[in-house]
Amino acid sequence: MPTGRSVLREAVSGQRKLIGGAAVLASVHQGGEALVPVIVGIVIDEAVSTGSTSALVRWIVVLAVVFGALSMSYRLAARAAERASEQAAHGLRLRLTRRVLDPRGGAESGRLPGALVNIATGDAKRVGSVNGLLPFGVAGFVGLLVSAVLLLRISVPLGLLVLLGTPPLLWLTHLVGKPLERRSGDEQERAAHASGVATDLVSGLRVLKGIGAEAAAVARYRRTSQDSLAATLRAARAHAGHDGAILALTGVFIAVVALVGANLAASGSISVGELVAAVGLAQFLLGPFQIFAWVNGQLAQSRASAGRVASVLAAQPTVTSGTGSPAERPEGGLRLRGVTHGSLTGLDLDVAPGELLGVVSPDPACAAHLLECLGRETDPASGSLELDGVAFTETDPHELRRAVLVAAHDADLFEGSLLDNVVALSRGGEGAERALTAAAADEVAQTLPEGVHTLVAERGRSLSGGQRQRVALARALAADPPVLVVHDPTTAVDAVTEARIAGELREIRRGRTTVLVTTSPALLAETDRVVVLDGGAAGAQGTHADLVHADPGYRTAVLS
Repeated sequence: MPTGRSVLREAVSGQRKLIGGAAVLASVHQGGEALVPVIVGIVIDEAVSTGSTSALVRWIVVLAVVFGALSMSYRLAARAAERASEQAAHGLRLRLTRRVLDPRGGAESGRLPGALVNIATGDAKRVGSVNGLLPFGVAGFVGLLVSAVLLLRISVPLGLLVLLGTPPLLWLTHLVGKPLERRSGDEQERAAHASGVATDLVSGLRVLKGIGAEAAAVARYRRTSQDSLAATLRAARAHAGHDGAILALTGVFIAVVALVGANLAASGSISVGELVAAVGLAQFLLGPFQIFAWVNGQLAQSRASAGRVASVLAAQPTVTSGTGSPAERPEGGLRLRGVTHGSLTGLDLDVAPGELLGVVSPDPACAAHLLECLGRETDPASGSLELDGVAFTETDPHELRRAVLVAAHDADLFEGSLLDNVVALSRGGEGAERALTAAAADEVAQTLPEGVHTLVAERGRSLSGGQRQRVALARALAADPPVLVVHDPTTAVDAVTEARIAGELREIRRGRTTVLVTTSPALLAETDRVVVLDGGAAGAQGTHADLVHADPGYRTAVLS
């Protein structure tokens, strides 16, 4: 079960070679920085005080070499650390994508699509950035050790002060980072929710305008964005407080080191050059402590993001996964026994291979819950579903969906050409022209400037509702699955086009099992048999003509 800690650990272990190399190079940089004041002190004692030109030249050359080494090592370390950071973030994005697209589902439960996008981008990047922090955190620690050793050589009290004072200071920085971690997690959560709401509103903009709900939508987003802003400001205040506290602590510590060094110089325990070196090392210590403050703050945010990433990776699947696969050429017989899910209450239903069955549900919720079970979006609370005598639960969900395709009436289109959308699910694009004709989508193509090669905007927003619906139906027909379940495929088309689609649908699906979940009389008239869902169970059944004459409830549901 992934946890925030395990996500961070895996992100680091996967890039350990790059992190190790970056840490070594960054440590060389910090060690070189610590040597600079020491070399300056030596120049004062051996060249300036004595007036030796040769010593001055020699140590200036040494100083130049140190500067060159520390400069080059920093550049290479930063490059390696950035590469490790980006590779880890990319790996996390791939893991999150695989989990979201897992046929068993579950990752999207309780989350808006925009929230998942935010986790896969912002949170994954923050977790990956840990690999950019660690090398410099290690380098800061090495810099402290080097400065402590150098101070010990200059003066034992100074060295001991640094060695003994650093652990408590690091512990205090860890404590100061706790509030930042909590508020960063809240900030990311609110930002993800705001992103999800925005995506939701934009995708439904046409519907919102149609029902005149723009004001309510704006008010909802305003509240959500204000909550996100408040969380961001709280996190920013925590970050500022964190950095301020760290700077204050390190400032006091460095001041103490400088004062102790000055007293030692005044008492004659160390030379002028050693005093300069000690003061320089005390000033150098500000660098490692600033690194620690930066690393600690970023780690606090990364831990919060890792927890959010782990919550997606650890999401429980909504359906169980079997290992079996349907037959290479399934007959297409469906059998439902005692299916209970949502509004369905012990539904028994048999669909013969090759049958064109109509299902009428006066309650839209029953239709939706039936589609969820047939599409394996969820497992029923009780009961069983079988394809050719094999239980759905014994079959791999991905393989099952290749045999049983559920086409929702509000299916989205992809960005690309109209033809690309139709052949998206077909095997090699075969039958696309026939599917376009059967769904009356050929008429849509004729009205477009470049026919079937006209580019369609994201989600098909460049098409009308009826045009989108016909193209989506053509896509389902072109896939030519052994079992096709279609939900209200003609609600946005005119009566003449609907009648044409009804006749074509029967012909193109001849010999294949087809379930039409609809209340359209034109479609139901073409079916072999109609089953009415009554209270979540199978009720009256027969041909469309018989039910129209014999069942008042059916007439009300279909003809009113």
